[in-house]
Amino acid sequence: MNFSTLEKTELDYFQCRYGNSKQLFRGPRRRLEGEYIAFLGGTETYGKFIVAPYPALVEVETGIRSVNLGCINAGIDAYANDKALTDICSKARVTVIQAMGAHNMSNRFYAVHPRRNDRFLRASPLLEKIYPEVDFTEFSFTRHLLHRLAEISPEKFNMLERELKEAWTARMRLLLSQIEGKVALLYLSDHAPAAEADHDPDATDPLFVDRAMLDEMKGAVARVVEVVADPGERVQGLDEMVFHEAEQAAAEEMLGPVVHRRIAEALAPVLKTLA
Repeated sequence: MNFSTLEKTELDYFQCRYGNSKQLFRGPRRRLEGEYIAFLGGTETYGKFIVAPYPALVEVETGIRSVNLGCINAGIDAYANDKALTDICSKARVTVIQAMGAHNMSNRFYAVHPRRNDRFLRASPLLEKIYPEVDFTEFSFTRHLLHRLAEISPEKFNMLERELKEAWTARMRLLLSQIEGKVALLYLSDHAPAAEADHDPDATDPLFVDRAMLDEMKGAVARVVEVVADPGERVQGLDEMVFHEAEQAAAEEMLGPVVHRRIAEALAPVLKTLA
């Protein structure tokens, strides 16, 4: 792949589908015959505003075709409930799973949209009982919901956070059980995994995923790869990103092309060994 000739105008994501999945992925659509590496993850894996996201760069580094199955704002549910996608991963030489936040998935307290996992659908009777003062019809997104619940009662929110962490671990094990073959777990963020509980619902992704949760996954995956970006890398790469003026604030929240290159550098030797 040669990305140097792409013009910085309107970024075409060439959206496509694979198999019977209803999800839309970043294209161009790749062949699923022969050797390939599958990538699951959220907005960073999809590569919003990025001309060459890290799955494409990994293909250049390894010489093995990359199939980017990243979805914007995806949580684990987007994959654990989609057999067409887990089947694609089972046929891959290796599957890379970005550690996605614990907030964007259904749990004992609330349900999210099965594909657009950042969309809050409804509260459970249990959550309504814990927060009787809250009108849950006011919320459309999980972040907004969690911010408000933490604001009302930090004590009650601690119980909710524990549930999300436990649900994340269980859902990850479910997803991994559906994928035959080797899996690498990628922790990607602007902060290192917290050693202790992080109760801030406004923190950057992957929300609520801490060191203990990653350590628990080590026995279930072939490798855990961690890439932590520093603030300067975002500034350096912003001029390489493609976005409209109205999207600048959102673009500044992304990790950016400099970080994507570092992710590819960290993943490539690992994947060469596993593949």
